[in-house]
Amino acid sequence: MRALFGLGKPWRAAYDRAGDIHPGGRVFEIPPFPTVTIGIIVFFLGAALTRRVGFLKAYNIPEPVSGGLLVAVLVWLLYVFLDIEIAFDLEARDEFLVIFFATVGLNARLADLARGGRLLAILLVATFLFIVLQNVVGFLGTQLFDLPAAFSVLIGSAALIGGHGTAIAWGPTIETATGVAGASEIGIAAATLGLVSAALVGGPIAQFLIRRHGLSGADGQTLTVGMPHPKEEDGKDEGQVNHITLMRALLWAHIAVIIGYFANKGIAAADLKLPLFVPCLFTGIVLANVVPALLPKLPFPSRSRSLAVISDYSLSIFLAMSLMSIQLWTLAGLGGPLVTVLALQVLAAAAFIVLVFFRAMGRDYTAAVLSAGFAGFTLGATPTAMANMSAVTKQFGPAPLAFIVLPLVSAFFVDLANAVVIGFFVGL
Repeated sequence: MRALFGLGKPWRAAYDRAGDIHPGGRVFEIPPFPTVTIGIIVFFLGAALTRRVGFLKAYNIPEPVSGGLLVAVLVWLLYVFLDIEIAFDLEARDEFLVIFFATVGLNARLADLARGGRLLAILLVATFLFIVLQNVVGFLGTQLFDLPAAFSVLIGSAALIGGHGTAIAWGPTIETATGVAGASEIGIAAATLGLVSAALVGGPIAQFLIRRHGLSGADGQTLTVGMPHPKEEDGKDEGQVNHITLMRALLWAHIAVIIGYFANKGIAAADLKLPLFVPCLFTGIVLANVVPALLPKLPFPSRSRSLAVISDYSLSIFLAMSLMSIQLWTLAGLGGPLVTVLALQVLAAAAFIVLVFFRAMGRDYTAAVLSAGFAGFTLGATPTAMANMSAVTKQFGPAPLAFIVLPLVSAFFVDLANAVVIGFFVGL
C-alpha cells in the first residue's frame, strides 16, 4: 500500500530532483493511486465539457478525451513556462484495460460471432491495405520534403497504427539505415499526434456517415459497452443495478482476468507474445457462452447494466489516464514538413474510411460504428478505437458486433502485418 501511494519515495524529494528528463527543471512525480484519482477527476471534467460544448457532444468526442487533452495542455504549460514536468505513474492503468476487455468478452454471444466472420475477413483486408497506404503517404512526404526514405514508416504505420511502442522499437533500425540520429524521437512525436487525432476524428466521421445514410442502432437492445447518456435512461427499466449485481459482474470479470492471465502464461511459454487483454477477452467470450448453457439457473451478468457500468468505468479511467499523461512537448520534435505529412495522414484516413472502408463493411449502422473504431486504432490505439465506438453507440444505439470484431483484428493481425510492411519500406 505504501508503494501504491508513493510513500516509499516522497513527493517532495521527487519534486526536488533535478530532472534527468527535463534538464534544468523539476520533475514532480505522481504515484499510482493519486494518478488513478486524477483520472477519475479528469473524466468528470470531460463530462462537464461535453455537456457544455456543443461540438464535443454533437460529434461524439469521448468524455475522457476532452478532459484528458485539457489536462495535457495544462501540464504542457507548466513544462514550458515554469520548468516543471508532471510525471504520472501509470502502473495501474493497464489493469483497467484488462478488466474492460474481460467485460467485452462477457457480453459476447456466439450468434454475433457467427455473423462476424464476413466482417472480420473484410476488416483484415482493409487493415492491410491501409497499412500500405499509410506508408505510401509517409514515403511521398519524405520525397516532397527531401527526408530519408526510411523515415516514411516513422510518419506512417510504425508510429500511427503501431503506436509509441512500435515507433521506439524501429527507431534504432532506421537510425542505422539512414545515419540520422533522433529517429525514435520523431516516431514518438508522430505517435503522440496520431493518438490525439485518433481521439478527435473517429466520432465526427461516424456522425457524418450515420446522418448522411439515415442509420441507427437496433431498437430494444441494451448497450454492450458503456451506459447510455443520462437523458436517454429516463423512463426506461433495463435491469436493476445494486451492490449485488455490481459485485456479481465484477466477480465474473475477475474470473475472466485470472483465467486469461494463466492462459497468457501458457501462450508465452509457446514463444508467442500477445497483450494480456487478448486472452482475457477470449476467456470472457467462452464464459459468456458456456456458463449460461451449463448452469441456466445461475445468474450471469452478460449484457446487464451492471456489467455496462464496469466496462464504462474501466475504459473511461484508462483513456483519461492515457490522454492526460501525453507529453505534448514531444511534438516540438516535429517540424512543419512532418506536421504537414501527418495532417495528410489524417485526411487520407478519413477519405479511406468514407470512400472505401464504410462501403466495403456493408454501408449499415455497424459499418458506421466500425468506421469510428477504424479511425481510432489506425491513427492511435485499440482503446481509443473502443472509446470512439462507445461514444457513438451511446448516442445512436448498440452495435455489439463491432466491439468483438475490431479488437480481434487490432490485437492479432496488425502487429504481424505492420512488421512485414515496415520491413519492406525500410528496405527501400
